[in-house]
Amino acid sequence: MALNVEQLKKTKKFYLWELKKEGLTESKRAKYLKALKIVEKIIKGDRRAAAKLITLVENNFSQAQGILKKLYNHTGNALVIGITGPPGSGKSTITDKITKILRGQGKTVGIIAIDPTSPFTGGALLGDRIRMQDLSLDKGVFIRSMSTRGHLGGLSQATQATVKILDALGKDIIFIETVGVGQSEVDIVKVADTVVLISMPGMGDDIQIIKAGIMEIGDIFVINKADKEGCERLATEIEMMLDLNKNSGWRPPVLKTIATDNVGIKKLLEEINRHIKHLKESGELEQRRRESAKKRGNLNRF
Repeated sequence: MALNVEQLKKTKKFYLWELKKEGLTESKRAKYLKALKIVEKIIKGDRRAAAKLITLVENNFSQAQGILKKLYNHTGNALVIGITGPPGSGKSTITDKITKILRGQGKTVGIIAIDPTSPFTGGALLGDRIRMQDLSLDKGVFIRSMSTRGHLGGLSQATQATVKILDALGKDIIFIETVGVGQSEVDIVKVADTVVLISMPGMGDDIQIIKAGIMEIGDIFVINKADKEGCERLATEIEMMLDLNKNSGWRPPVLKTIATDNVGIKKLLEEINRHIKHLKESGELEQRRRESAKKRGNLNRF
């Protein structure tokens, strides 16, 4: 039974009558009404309700599945930006700097920061948000740290559902900051509209650049810590790699930033907006989202 905001405003008595007509038991009707209440709170912007649902998704996805299905009609408005790259490349700092610019423009932002789980203790530091402490008091920003819990690919298993929840919460832009990745952690391409791949000088020779895997998923390439030796060479190597793929309608730009000093951040945001505009005008945005949904196998889950 598809529900919109107006239907959610109907009385509990009407719902009980409607659900009884469908043959649901009293306990199932109670669960259904509880789910509706959570959905209503989230689409009205209740941060606490969103946080509780994300926790439920992490701990017991099957229990949260019914609520997620009802949220689906209220999603699809947010733009999802993936921030990925190797450990220490400055992903958190760049996310923090871009978010501050977006808040200055009046945009609301959701940030999902993924941290690795220890294979020995099962614990995670969840330290990415430490670099974003200035944003934690901003009500226009929702930051959620989560651990991979052993899930491979650079994301947490609950990431995709969390994106939907923040979308329904009304966030304009959602950033997904992956764990520090290597050559094959490419799950971010299944979730994000735009993937920003961050690298830094001194991480290997030109053979590393042309290896298949993570270098193939970037829509925008960023060389952070551009004041370090080897930046120009790395930029040239990435450009040469991009020359090998001339079939795409989008040529990924190669940008240089020094995130700690705010150098190049505005240019990066301009390129993100340019890429989103390209996706919308070419019809690729909807196509990507349909293909991503099929890859995730989530058409039946949400």
